[in-house]
Amino acid sequence: MSEVTNTGAAGDIIIFGADWCGDCRRAKRVFGELQVPYRWVDLEADPTAADVARDISGRTNIPVIAYPDGSHQVEPSDADMRMKLGELGLAGNGAAVGTAPDSVA
Repeated sequence: MSEVTNTGAAGDIIIFGADWCGDCRRAKRVFGELQVPYRWVDLEADPTAADVARDISGRTNIPVIAYPDGSHQVEPSDADMRMKLGELGLAGNGAAVGTAPDSVA
């Protein structure tokens, strides 16, 4: 099952993950803090989507984040996600992009 979170150009960014995955929850938190829309694909609810994520990344690790420029990240740090979103000009609320967070959940 996939869901669109936030509003706007959802579908441009796709996060493949699972609710039990701490790194996946962290990725969703970072995107939420920056008010960047994304489409969440729950690999538990849609196991066939795991093949899509594996085809994108070549790995079985999650989260896999697919960006509109054709690039992707696998298990990225907060700083890496912020940096990428800054490069794409997608950080919605002017938060400090490309900087490490004070704490990691």
